[in-house]
Amino acid sequence: MEQTVDRLVQYFETLNPARVARMGEFYAPQVWFKDPFNEVQGLAQVQHIFSHMYVALDRPRFVVTERIIDGQQCFLTWDFEFYFRGRRNAVLQTIRGASHLKFNSAGQVEYHCDYWDAAEELYEKLPLLGSLMRWIKRRVAG
Repeated sequence: MEQTVDRLVQYFETLNPARVARMGEFYAPQVWFKDPFNEVQGLAQVQHIFSHMYVALDRPRFVVTERIIDGQQCFLTWDFEFYFRGRRNAVLQTIRGASHLKFNSAGQVEYHCDYWDAAEELYEKLPLLGSLMRWIKRRVAG
């Protein structure tokens, strides 16, 4: 399992628009995927999410920071770095998150669930919405 996870980490850390097509080498055809914005089943749906990432964001990339492997599953922590498209003086954005992955007997991912705080990691970084989210956070915190 160690080698399988190493290959998958290397794939994600070098992912680019052309390499999204190779996702079938790592993911099962009926993979289930969930993140704060999506819940889909099937390789084509997962590929669509990652392809769209390259349309919506500028220079997105993953950096895996830790990994825990237990039998046929693993837990990865990562930094997702990107720039917002169409912004002058774009600033590097970083979302910190984690993925819980389960593998089938062929070593392919059949379950992929991403965990990250959309409010803190994304909404607060948007110009208008960010101000509102920070205000709400202060009000709730007392």
